[in-house]
Amino acid sequence: MTTCKTGADHIKSLKDGRRVYIDGTLVTDVTTHPAFRNAVKSAATLYDFQAKPENMELMTFCPEGSNRRINRAWQMPRKYEEMVRRRKALQAWARLSCGFIGRSPDHVASTLVGYRMGLGIFQKHGPERAKALAGYFDEASRNDYFLTYVIINPQAERAKDWGEQAEGLVARVVDEDSAGITVRGAKMLGTSSIMANEVLVANLQPLKPGEEDLAFSCALPMSVKGLRVLSRKSYEAAAVSVFDNPISSRFDENDALIYFDDVKVPWERVFVYRDTDMCRAQFHDTPAHSYQNYQAQIRLSAKIQFLTGLARRITEAIGTINIPSVREQLGFLSAQSSMVHAMLAGMEADGTMQGEWYVPNKHYMYSAQVLTQDLYPRVVNTLRELAGGALIMLPSSINDFANPEVARIIRTTQRAVGMAPDDKVKLMKAAWDAVGSEFGSRHTQYEMFYAGARFVTTGHSFRTYDWDAATGLVDRLLASYDLQKELAQSDAAGAAQAE
Repeated sequence: MTTCKTGADHIKSLKDGRRVYIDGTLVTDVTTHPAFRNAVKSAATLYDFQAKPENMELMTFCPEGSNRRINRAWQMPRKYEEMVRRRKALQAWARLSCGFIGRSPDHVASTLVGYRMGLGIFQKHGPERAKALAGYFDEASRNDYFLTYVIINPQAERAKDWGEQAEGLVARVVDEDSAGITVRGAKMLGTSSIMANEVLVANLQPLKPGEEDLAFSCALPMSVKGLRVLSRKSYEAAAVSVFDNPISSRFDENDALIYFDDVKVPWERVFVYRDTDMCRAQFHDTPAHSYQNYQAQIRLSAKIQFLTGLARRITEAIGTINIPSVREQLGFLSAQSSMVHAMLAGMEADGTMQGEWYVPNKHYMYSAQVLTQDLYPRVVNTLRELAGGALIMLPSSINDFANPEVARIIRTTQRAVGMAPDDKVKLMKAAWDAVGSEFGSRHTQYEMFYAGARFVTTGHSFRTYDWDAATGLVDRLLASYDLQKELAQSDAAGAAQAE
């Protein structure tokens, strides 16, 4: 009988002695700590979902030569139909968290899929590094690892290059020997690192000659000696209850700074070494950047769909759904939601072969990034407008319902169309958690900037657009007439008219 990773398997794997800090305290077990335990359970739910017999074909596949099924995120499509099948699996996972787990296991798996598809780029860098990458991909996929990544340097003095920053700030190679390299310094944003098995360390930001100490990529277990995880504030820990915070209490994937305190990395886990251009090439000359951001749009499609459904339920509850201007807003919102799905379909249908692998249309993917980083805050603002004061006039917490006198007043004042007062409060609490809470604000910021500032995403769109085709249309039109010919024809027409 074929098997696959389950939630129990994942929770067990996280009891590994990793060093996570929050509120000045070392966490001894992230699976039970009140700042992280529900998020860990949500991650485990993903694996339980794929292990259900009725979902196994949708969610998993058997790699060649193996009888153990793994998530389709590790599948490398050779044709359009395989890409669509893989996307449907990723969407099914995203819907379990309504798209709020942005760094789910399929995100960095998609990066590694792109790396592996572009193995030839690593071979140009060096046969040993390519061998290390291929070997690690086999290990990570075979074990269905949950990976996070840290590919951005900590913000510091913007006027200085990365290599000029204060010592100990940016992760760099400080030593090497026959066994491997030693890394010291920090990287971010370790989103989901608390519940991940391993971390991919790389450099997405441009490096220049002279910054070779920063120019490396590797993969490490989260429990490796010297690796420290500094968590931001936990929204899960701040949540009053699931009723009051149904999203943040369960789907706070967390963000963290990861500090490498003289971490030893064996050579078999080093994929790029002291090559500034290869740091760029590993993302942009392979399909990695395309695949990881294609996954982000897959996940976003579920999130926008959820917010669109939330908008409708709010207008039904407060009785405004039949007002023409409200229907107009809902119609526009539904069009925007469908646009995200349509852009995914376009990326797939207009995909191309890269060697033996089928990859999504890169420009369409970058176009989607540009449009959706503006779209998300507009969608959030639309929900705020549609809800109005209903998101503010809510009970302080679930405990209000335990007081009979207070509960009576709540049920008298929280009126809704076709909905019990308790259910209206439940709906509005969910809406506030999604768009108005500190957790919701973090998600707005995340969707606006996870792919980079606007000039970064528009820059990707600019360089991948088919400008020759666009300007060719202009040039063809301009070439179809000539000033001198037009003057001659005008003169001839004038002479004929004079006669």
